Amino acid sequence: MKHLLHIGLAALAIIACSPREHNALQVQELPAIAPDYVGVTIPAGIAPLDFSLPGADALDVQLQAPDGTVLRSSGREATRFHEKRWARLLVKSVGGSLKVTVSGRFHGQWKRFQPFGIYVSKDAIDYGLTYRLIEPGYEVFSHMGIYERELSSFRERPLLENTQFDGCVNCHASRQGKPEDFTLHIRGSHGATLLSLDGQLDAYNTKTDSTLGFCVYPYWHPSGRYIAYSTNTTRQGFHAQKDKIIEVFDLASDIQVYDVEKNQVITAPQIKQSHLWETFPVFSADGKTLFFTSAAQVEIPGELPQSRYSLMKVSFDPETGTIGRDVEMVLDAASFGGSINFPRPSYDGKYLMFTLCDYGTFPIWHHEADLWLLDLQTGETRPLKEVNSTDTDSFHNWSSNSRWFVFSSRRGDGLFTRLYIAHFDENGVAGKPFLLPQRNPVTYYEDLFRSYNVPEFVSGPVPLNKIRAQKLINSPERVPFGFRWSN
Repeated sequence: MKHLLHIGLAALAIIACSPREHNALQVQELPAIAPDYVGVTIPAGIAPLDFSLPGADALDVQLQAPDGTVLRSSGREATRFHEKRWARLLVKSVGGSLKVTVSGRFHGQWKRFQPFGIYVSKDAIDYGLTYRLIEPGYEVFSHMGIYERELSSFRERPLLENTQFDGCVNCHASRQGKPEDFTLHIRGSHGATLLSLDGQLDAYNTKTDSTLGFCVYPYWHPSGRYIAYSTNTTRQGFHAQKDKIIEVFDLASDIQVYDVEKNQVITAPQIKQSHLWETFPVFSADGKTLFFTSAAQVEIPGELPQSRYSLMKVSFDPETGTIGRDVEMVLDAASFGGSINFPRPSYDGKYLMFTLCDYGTFPIWHHEADLWLLDLQTGETRPLKEVNSTDTDSFHNWSSNSRWFVFSSRRGDGLFTRLYIAHFDENGVAGKPFLLPQRNPVTYYEDLFRSYNVPEFVSGPVPLNKIRAQKLINSPERVPFGFRWSN
């Protein structure tokens, strides 16, 4: 009985500490919530969009579905919507909007702000994201790893961390979000490319006598038989200007395609030209075209600001693994006055998104970097003004149904990259992006001294065995790649 009394008193204490709006003053303005989720479009399968109200010492928020169902959350620092109730509310709201009413207490006075809407799209989103989290270090391999985040909840798990070995983990990719086909690269004394095919994991030595170096920047062919890679001689340098920190550049780079069935790297003279730097290869949605970026070699570091990459393409025959003879220019960097990076075709074959910056091949630290869209049917290009900001908007990837995309941005503080997700409708128009949800997101991101890097959608949990991966990396054994020239 005494135990039950304690529980009852504790429950009453929690209720008493939960602030509820009363005698509120109605104001004719929208609330300046953080993160800014006002008017965003979200999928039904997304974790609760918790937020804070800067300047308020308490907030009281009510969500209302189109059928009248209400979900409420009150708090001192941030909302904390119940996950299961939130999920049920979104299901009720698909194709419609949640009405969000925010009240905040400022110096003892409650204010009720104008309601706003959050539209819940009929378009589904994938199970989750994979990404790298990396600390702001440049000379040594600080704590980093590849992580998986379930989008419908706040659950995050490490797939592989460099605390398991000595080195750097990066360059991960799955086959159009299929988690059983997965690859990632390890740099350092235990360098290797880990390749998971139908869940079977092995470590490869991707350097051959006929190629420049190890395979990086992977992109899977839709059939799963091929993986396009570039091989790069990469260096980094530091700027003297206060508004620029670091520059990463290539001294050489080529394109090659790995044939999974034959365990051979395929290349051709037309994508391996000594006077050009070729990088960032990707396959078209039908697998018959290989896109990549290319720039003329310049003197480094003096001529680096003149280094601008154009978007190129060459045909590819999936039946024979043959690379076409004629390389065509798709977008000329000179016409943009900038450099094209990270081309990513939508999986429905209609669009190609890329990052445009002033110069070079490392837009992640270019504050002017923006996302652009190429219509593959009409050839028209435009900046994605719907999502771009005044700071870096960089690496991006499509969901498997091409109705969502994720990208990294420094718009929050100019220093750390965070992940944003945006809807993309059937007319090629992007919705207002929303920050990847977290519990008490302002505090979470303020305390997170790591940057998100290379986000990718996955349709399910990645079946990567951490223990086997660690043994493979720390073992000296590597499966060698063969080599052949394209016919």
